[in-house]
Amino acid sequence: MPWVEVAFRGQNVLARAKDDGALDVQQGRVEIRYRPNDARAYRASVGNLVRIEGAELLPDSACASGAFVPLRTPSNPSMKAAAPVVPEASGNGRAWIAYTDGACSGNPGPAGAGVVLITPEGKISESFESLGIGTNNVAELTAILRAVEAVPKSASEVIIHTDSQYAIGVITKGWRPKANQQLIADIKSALSERKGVRFVYVPGHAGVPLNERADALAREAIRTGGTRRLSTS
Repeated sequence: MPWVEVAFRGQNVLARAKDDGALDVQQGRVEIRYRPNDARAYRASVGNLVRIEGAELLPDSACASGAFVPLRTPSNPSMKAAAPVVPEASGNGRAWIAYTDGACSGNPGPAGAGVVLITPEGKISESFESLGIGTNNVAELTAILRAVEAVPKSASEVIIHTDSQYAIGVITKGWRPKANQQLIADIKSALSERKGVRFVYVPGHAGVPLNERADALAREAIRTGGTRRLSTS
């Protein structure tokens, strides 16, 4: 069965879906995953899941095989919440590191992209960009494109952090998107001109500081309708 991205208690998760895109509800609950590579599976009440307009169906292989564990709820407070992943903050001293995020109010609606870029010397540069009316996926992809474009072609290693499983899938896993083909092609073209690029998935809204900062920048773009470019000089 496929997966689809939904909102659950303030963060985006993957939920089991049917082939027609409807959530796969079993006795009022739906299987969810906080992270695609986490073997822990949860059953969430369908009433707590909010569909994200325009979210594409992802293949069954998007998530690793898992076993069910109880969710932490007010009626079951003894259960510990899944610990957030703390992504690598630096590479081997040669890496350019980016945290990217996109935001959208309405999906489609006013959209923005945010990027935090760290040079191998540790200099941090931030940017945001108003994208007008767009989708969340466009915002996520644009943030990645802007980060890659800002990295010199001479860079020997690039680490891009994103909370978009969709973006990682269409860029690195051969997923066939129904939309955004030109934007994806632009990203792949930019990536082909740089060496040692890898993507790291981070859970959204899980307290990862630089991911939260990229999200705040994307929302600043929506709020102000403005753009601030990256500066690495």
